[in-house]
Amino acid sequence: MLKGINSLGFKTPSPIQAQSIIPILKGRDVIGQAQTGTGKTAAFSIPMIEAINISERKVQGLVLAPTRELAIQIADHIYKISKFTGIRVTPIYGGQKINRQIRTLKSGVHIVVGTPGRIIDHLERGTLKLKEVSMVVLDEADRMLDMGFIKDINKILDRVPQNKQISLFSATMDQNIWKICNKYMNNPEKILVSKDEITLEQIHQHYVNVDSSSRYPILKELIRDQGIRKAIIFTRTKRGAHKLARNLKRSGYNADALHGNLSQPQRDRVTRGFRANKIDFLVATDIAARGLDITGITHIINYNIPRETLSYFHRIGRTARMEAEGTAITFVAHGEKKAMDDIMAHTKMKITELKTTVSVNYGPPNKYKAICRKCKTEFDLPFKPTSGRPVYCLTCLKSRKRHYRRRY
Repeated sequence: MLKGINSLGFKTPSPIQAQSIIPILKGRDVIGQAQTGTGKTAAFSIPMIEAINISERKVQGLVLAPTRELAIQIADHIYKISKFTGIRVTPIYGGQKINRQIRTLKSGVHIVVGTPGRIIDHLERGTLKLKEVSMVVLDEADRMLDMGFIKDINKILDRVPQNKQISLFSATMDQNIWKICNKYMNNPEKILVSKDEITLEQIHQHYVNVDSSSRYPILKELIRDQGIRKAIIFTRTKRGAHKLARNLKRSGYNADALHGNLSQPQRDRVTRGFRANKIDFLVATDIAARGLDITGITHIINYNIPRETLSYFHRIGRTARMEAEGTAITFVAHGEKKAMDDIMAHTKMKITELKTTVSVNYGPPNKYKAICRKCKTEFDLPFKPTSGRPVYCLTCLKSRKRHYRRRY
């Protein structure tokens, strides 16, 4: 295993690794709270690999992760550490043909990394046996609970032997996570950091004021003037990600989108391209905020400010991986100052304003009067209606959509 660790370039352990590995090796249950990008995957992978009996080709280690992307990355990380040991590891997740996973499981594996839903599927089919599992890891536990996996997690933990060892890693700790800890863990070692200590010292954080018409020109100016070469650009919606990636391509940038409307093969292709530096700008929704572990990302751009304060820190944690430096830039529109203030209140680091040469309207967005074609009611639009093109108020627009769905 040391050969595999050395091949990854590990020299000194990160704080979460230094505090977690020894207790886990000693058989203790561990609760680890650490911000993303601190090396916690290795913190649980190394002890799990060490505990595997290679002669028994049965599932002995189980890792639960919230997303397909994270499950694939964890499995790949474990494989790289253990590639000289003969240990077999496989990821199982939705979106991939289940028959392929069944064949892999039947051939015999030591460690399974999977999403809760697909793990449950295999358990119900009888294609995954957990009676030999001695170690379970819940990674990004808060994210799994946010996605509604609490019942699946309980069902899975009820199926593993009672004497199993459990490690739980999470960026935040809330009441639901503590309920899981109290129910399934035995006197766990707590390695915690206060939520007030979200410093991210290696990340230079900035914000820039924008409006609807200046947002894209400002992005292009920042890419040019800041010399941005590899970045994740976060949008609020799937449609927004698709549109922005398309505009960047039309402007000559090597960009692509990653969001929930893509099929699993499409998502894999985009992720591989970004990892291999074939894509310079990855435009993503929050599906990529927790899970992508790719080195060399110099900038995170919040094209739309996140809805939740903690999502900001999950997003910008994609840069400055393992003590490297990075830059985060957040676009702040009219009415979003309170959200930016909340973010600033949660970090001890200074978030400074960036100035650009693009003209910005700092007031509320312009409103334009329009007449609904159907009900003839006057209403406000956030854009200037095209002459001769019909427009509809929200009520009539919804009615038209329902009528269209019934016809087709």
